[in-house]
Amino acid sequence: MEAVDLALILALDGSASVTFDEFNLMANGCAAALRDPEVVAGLTGGALGASLAAVLLWSGSAAQEVMVGWTRLDSPAAMAAFAQAVEDVPRVVPAGATAIGEALAACASLLAAAPAPSRRQVIDMVGDGRSNEGIPPEAVRDRLTEAGVTINGLCVLHEEADLLATYTAEVIGGPGAFALQCQDFDGFAEAMRQKLQREIA
Repeated sequence: MEAVDLALILALDGSASVTFDEFNLMANGCAAALRDPEVVAGLTGGALGASLAAVLLWSGSAAQEVMVGWTRLDSPAAMAAFAQAVEDVPRVVPAGATAIGEALAACASLLAAAPAPSRRQVIDMVGDGRSNEGIPPEAVRDRLTEAGVTINGLCVLHEEADLLATYTAEVIGGPGAFALQCQDFDGFAEAMRQKLQREIA
């Protein structure tokens, strides 16, 4: 497969703190953001005319699963199909603890298996709680950022008001890294849209 501008992983929190209704809001919000015209143009209109994207669902230490494999985004039709796949993602991992370090390690393996080289590699960590199981996220983050990967965060604050500070200190890193927040899952779609627009700018 030909090289792409960006390889993007959407890593979605499926832990016990996320209810089924909230998970649906998260999946639908991601899909809505991926359908935004500016996001579509950004992911398909770079110098190389294409991006790669995948979706990882995670919770506890032994609960990470690739829900949408690497997909080449090189046209509005490809974007529409990927957005629909994201909207249809089922919640299949056990609703257990919050193992962010283990999720980042799974993302590292997924990036290593990408079917084409990319100019940039970005992991979107989406969650509503701090890591409470498994390897510390800082250790995995540091290995990834040393390899040039950017890890950004989207924090849902409905349970932990200081989560943005936690993500900033423990999770995000790499070139241009940032974290955004939304108060609850009702505001998730708009926050994700802003996040994707900033990542592909």
